[in-house]
Amino acid sequence: MHRCGDGQNGHMTSQPVVSVRDLRKNYGTFTALDGVSFDIHRGETFALLGPNGAGKSTTIEILEGYRDRSGGSAIVLGVDPGKGGLDWKARLGIVLQSTGESGAVTVREQLTHFAGYYPNARDVDEVIAAVGLEDKQKTLIRKLSGGQRRRVDVALGIIGRPELLFLDEPTTGFDPEARRQFWQLIERLKSEGTTILLTTHYLDEAAQLGDRAGVIAGGKLIDIGRIDEIGGADARVPVVRWYQNGVLHEQRTTTPGAVVAALGEPEGLEVVRPSLEDIYLELVREHDAGDTRETRDGTDETDTADEAEGATA
Repeated sequence: MHRCGDGQNGHMTSQPVVSVRDLRKNYGTFTALDGVSFDIHRGETFALLGPNGAGKSTTIEILEGYRDRSGGSAIVLGVDPGKGGLDWKARLGIVLQSTGESGAVTVREQLTHFAGYYPNARDVDEVIAAVGLEDKQKTLIRKLSGGQRRRVDVALGIIGRPELLFLDEPTTGFDPEARRQFWQLIERLKSEGTTILLTTHYLDEAAQLGDRAGVIAGGKLIDIGRIDEIGGADARVPVVRWYQNGVLHEQRTTTPGAVVAALGEPEGLEVVRPSLEDIYLELVREHDAGDTRETRDGTDETDTADEAEGATA
């Protein structure tokens, strides 16, 4: 169900911050990325969604310059990421899925040290406040909780005032309140013009923060568009559910009010409007079912052995 329309109102006149065309990555006979193409425009938040092993992290690592591609092209901030130097890397902010254990340094010491690497770093106090670590700024990082260490990761990612910020599962380990605070921080960065590439398994997070999204499965981009367009119009048709004589009935309809009026008040009556998560799960199911049919028909052979990409995507 991949749609080619990749633009976003208000961004089409500017040169893309990220431009990917026919991106491919092979590990021996295993194809981790199979012709992925998309643009990300200045100032937008683009959510790259997909199940584990789909190719999300491989895509991001290629765009960050940490992994070579097998084919296709990628341009990030006007530079091939495989050839980006230190000046180019200083324009990026990166929050990885996980980081190594920090040594015996405090939150403030770590941020002050990293700020020295950038020509236009943010104020350390400002960043500490932005990630909600004022009370922990003199605490050794190794003594922080997992969620607090994750906030340090985010702080390190934004200290250099990046033009492009990569957020790879940024709120893993956050409690609900911390997630909401993080969302406010991202909204602030967006208002300042920061371009953001986000991966997350929290679909409500993607819906809250994203301007557009791409859904990747089996190394292929299966849909792309504005958050409120993913899946197409049919996927967003409401479902009316009710029980009659103990039997569950469902009816998809563009006029749920009329259906409800005709039904009266049956047991368990509800109108369900598909969320981004509902639509995403249906897209992935449809893709997986298609792959299964192709494999049975012998028209496509998928390597189901241990994926060379492993848990990195």
